[in-house]
Amino acid sequence: MAAAFLASHGVDLQAEMDKVQFGEKPPESICIPTAVSSERPLPLSLIRSVRLPRHDPTTLWDISLSGARITSITPAALPPPINHLADPTVLKVRECFVAPSLCHPHIHIDKAFLLSSPLYADLAIKTGTFDEAMSMTAAAKARFTHEDLVQRMGWCVSESVAAGVSCMRAFVEVDSGVGLQGVRAGLEVKEMWRSRCEVQLCVFAQERVFGGDEANRRLMEGTVIVEGVEAVGSAPYVEANEEQMKQNVKWVVEMALREGKHLDLHLDYNLDEAREPLVWFVVETLKRKRWMQRAPPGRTVVLGHCTRLTLFGKEEWERLRVEIGELPVHFVGLPTSGIQLALIEHYSRADHLIDTFMMGRPGKGNDGWGQRVRGTLQIPRLITEYGFNAAIGVNNVGNAFTPQGNCDPLSVACLGVGLYQAGTMRDAEILYVGRWFSAAVGAC
Repeated sequence: MAAAFLASHGVDLQAEMDKVQFGEKPPESICIPTAVSSERPLPLSLIRSVRLPRHDPTTLWDISLSGARITSITPAALPPPINHLADPTVLKVRECFVAPSLCHPHIHIDKAFLLSSPLYADLAIKTGTFDEAMSMTAAAKARFTHEDLVQRMGWCVSESVAAGVSCMRAFVEVDSGVGLQGVRAGLEVKEMWRSRCEVQLCVFAQERVFGGDEANRRLMEGTVIVEGVEAVGSAPYVEANEEQMKQNVKWVVEMALREGKHLDLHLDYNLDEAREPLVWFVVETLKRKRWMQRAPPGRTVVLGHCTRLTLFGKEEWERLRVEIGELPVHFVGLPTSGIQLALIEHYSRADHLIDTFMMGRPGKGNDGWGQRVRGTLQIPRLITEYGFNAAIGVNNVGNAFTPQGNCDPLSVACLGVGLYQAGTMRDAEILYVGRWFSAAVGAC
C-alpha cells in the first residue's frame, strides 16, 4: 500500500531504497519484483528525518547528498519545507535509524551454502564434530566446479549486500585438493560485485603446509602474488605438532611481508589449559620479522577464533596488550562456530562464555550430562577493558562447520547481546555500529 501511494505521487519507493542499498541498481542475482514504473528515478538529493548512532535519539537529522557522497548532515527541518513533500529526489524515511554500512571481517565464501546445494546432498551431517566437518568439506572440495563456486559465492555476497554489507574479508582455500578453483571464482565474483561491495580476497591455507605437505605450500606461494589477492592466511592449529605450527606461523608472516599483503591467522582454536597459546609466538614473530618497518602502510594482522585465550585471566590479558604494543593486531571472535573438544571437567572462572554448534561437545565415554565448558572471545570486554582492536564475524554459513545462520552481521550482533550480556548503549555501539569491523581488514 505504501509503495502504491508513493507511486501515485511519482515516487518509486523500491528504486529509492535500492539506490540507498546498492547504488544505481540492485545486483542481478537479487530478484526484487515491483509493480511500479520502471522509469529511472532522479538521484536522491536528501534523506529526511533520520536517527543517527552516537547522537541524541530524540533528535532527527537530514542527510544531503550529491551523487554517491554525503555533503552535509544537519538537524531536520520541522515541519518539512512544502517543496519537499512531492520532490522525488527527497527520501522521507520517517525517523528510521541510519548507520554506516556493515563489514564482514571474516567469512569463508568458498564453503558457503554447501548444505543448500544439490551437488553435495549426500554429504549430510551425522555427528556434528569438527573432524567430520573437515572430512565432509574435503570431500565437497574435490567436487567443486567453477560454476558451482561462482553461484554459491554469489549467494553469499548477494545476501550480505542485502543486509547492508559493503566490504568483506573473503577466504578462499588453496591446497592440492581444490587447486586454484576458489581463487579463480573469487576473482570473478569480486569483479561482478566491484561497484557494490569490496570483496577483499584472502588466499587461505586450511590444510597442513609442513610435514610432507610441500605441494600445499608451493601452491600458496604461487597464488599470493595473483593480482586481486589482498590478504594471505593460514590455520597453524591443523599442523601435526607444535614445531610445525611455529614453522607455519613464520612462513605465512614472511610471505605476507614479502608480498605486501594483509595477514590473517586462525589461531589457538582449542580450550586446552595445558597447551601453551601460540599467540605469544605470533607476536614475537611479528616483532622479529619487523612487521612495523617492513609492512606497507595500513596492512593489518587479524587473529581469528583464539578460543584458548578465553582461559586467560586479567594478568595474561594485560601482558598480551603490552606485548602487542603498536602492532596492528586485531582479534575477531566467531561466536556461531567452534571446534570439537575433549570434555573439560571444570573451570571456575566466570569469564567463560557459551559458544554454539561445535564448541564444548562431550568427550568419549561421557553421557552428555554435567558442565560442558565452551568459549568464544569476549569482544566487548577486550575493547572496553583492555583496549584491544577486536570485532565479531560470521565465519561460515550453511556448511558442516556452521549449518545455521545467515550472512547478516547484525544477526551475530543480536546473538552477542545475550552471549556477552552486553545491553548498554556502549555495547550496542561496539556490536552494531562499531568501527572495529572494517578497521580489522584495513578498509577504513
